Amino acid sequence: MTPGPVRRRTRTAADPVSRSFVDDDFCLVLQSGDGAPLAPYVAAHREELLADLDRHCAVLLRGFSVPDAGSFGAVARGISPDLLGYLERAAPREEVADKVFTSTEFASDQVIPLHHEMSYAHNWPSRLYFYCDLPAETGGATPLAGERRFTPRLPAEIRERFLRHGVMYVRNYGEELDLPWQEVFQTSDRAEVEAYCRASNTEFQWTGGNGLRTRAVRQAMARHPRTDEQVWFNHTHLFHVSNMPAEVAQTLIGEYGLEGLPRNAYYGDGSPIEPQVVDLIRNLYQETAVSFPWRRGDVLMVDNFLATHGREPFTGERRTLVAMSDLYVNRALPCP
Repeated sequence: MTPGPVRRRTRTAADPVSRSFVDDDFCLVLQSGDGAPLAPYVAAHREELLADLDRHCAVLLRGFSVPDAGSFGAVARGISPDLLGYLERAAPREEVADKVFTSTEFASDQVIPLHHEMSYAHNWPSRLYFYCDLPAETGGATPLAGERRFTPRLPAEIRERFLRHGVMYVRNYGEELDLPWQEVFQTSDRAEVEAYCRASNTEFQWTGGNGLRTRAVRQAMARHPRTDEQVWFNHTHLFHVSNMPAEVAQTLIGEYGLEGLPRNAYYGDGSPIEPQVVDLIRNLYQETAVSFPWRRGDVLMVDNFLATHGREPFTGERRTLVAMSDLYVNRALPCP
């Protein structure tokens, strides 16, 4: 995937922030001409930025002064004062400032597929904020794909089947398989985990010496709380067994069985999802994705309903931070 173009608009002395786009009207780029501190700008233009986010799905703020993680946190709080923690985790992260985390800490040679943040859960952040603290030597872009392009291209028969049944996620937590449940739920108290599972309509089973298996049926699509658009919104293509290398999947199935895989996705009625369906979803996301090279100090705001994000492989050191806000709770969960 090649980086998308950034179309420029002339900046004037009266308007030191120029407007352009990464691709057509998707992902607005606001670029400062004088390196002004970003936090005051965001606080002063909050309503405009939120309107731009609804309209363009993502906003890249470039050329402003954002010297460190604390400053980045202040930028995010200029949009939403109450940032979110990270519960029911699917990947390892480190909290480097108050409610500011490292991005997913996977090996640099791995691709992180495009996805909506926490679309496997019963609640998720409505808005995401990314900060480029250190760009990679090569690669390391954060590609984006807009649901206004993706969702209409998904065949109707696929959408309708998922809408009828939802998506069932089966996860196994443990030191040898995936993240330990203590890290996922941020507690070592089994009673707290059980209470969380009951409250979120999640089946649970303690396994082995210190393992945990959960099963939950979640939405296939979600309705945007402000624009009222219905968009594809799930983790099917990330959690499905076909997302693992075939030889790894075969080894794990041989040792733990299909039910013992670290994570897997099924139709909500428990029937297997065909590999060709999952491949089609992955390919459509790749076809609709655009990216741009990170620059030091960039801040990217993403509407988590309207756009997916991922990560390209990279070389050298790379440090991208993330914050999340505006928790959305799905009040109409299907039952497992």
